[in-house]
Amino acid sequence: MRPYTHILFDLDGTLIDSAPAILASFRDAFARAGISPVRSIDDSIIGPPLTETLQLLAGSTDAPLIAQLAEHFKASYDTEGYKATSAYPGITELLAGLKGAGLHLSIATNKRIHPTRLILEHLGWAGFFDHVYALDLFTPRLPHKAAMIERLMHDQQIPASQAVYIGDRPEDGHSADANALPFIAACWGYGSISEEEREAGWAVCRSAAEMLKKLQEMR
Repeated sequence: MRPYTHILFDLDGTLIDSAPAILASFRDAFARAGISPVRSIDDSIIGPPLTETLQLLAGSTDAPLIAQLAEHFKASYDTEGYKATSAYPGITELLAGLKGAGLHLSIATNKRIHPTRLILEHLGWAGFFDHVYALDLFTPRLPHKAAMIERLMHDQQIPASQAVYIGDRPEDGHSADANALPFIAACWGYGSISEEEREAGWAVCRSAAEMLKKLQEMR
């Protein structure tokens, strides 16, 4: 089996259950703006970048409106809201096991970099990760996750032959494919990939313990 020395992770829906915190802050943002979302604020909206999600919920691409909603969301989420984030069962043990085995761990997430860092500190995970990348880590902002993974691998000189990407959504798998990386689907979060969405060659794990065993076997 192919040895992986660099493990790249998605964050929301893969390592953390951030839905309660995110959904509460979206509701708060629309309440503060005094408008109603055009669709339900539920788990199905978790995953895409903030601006895209706000446009979806507002049914609008009006820049001033989206900017206002974004500021309301950040005011809620970046102060107290993010603290409602929890780790999925077994994830801390997974990260500790991989780090203890001498593997290099990184995050490549659509979440903004500021709350990402806050959450890692809040959960006591900051020491697990060598690199933490987000779309807004750079100016101009990176266009999508595939470009972010490419930038991470280029900056940190990570060979594709030694890396794997782990996520919970089809976008994660396609972003891995775009960078010639193997992909493992974490099928315990809210973005779990269905049989119909799964591409040939994508591996699947249904628990953190199963994920740890698979990665240890691939060393």
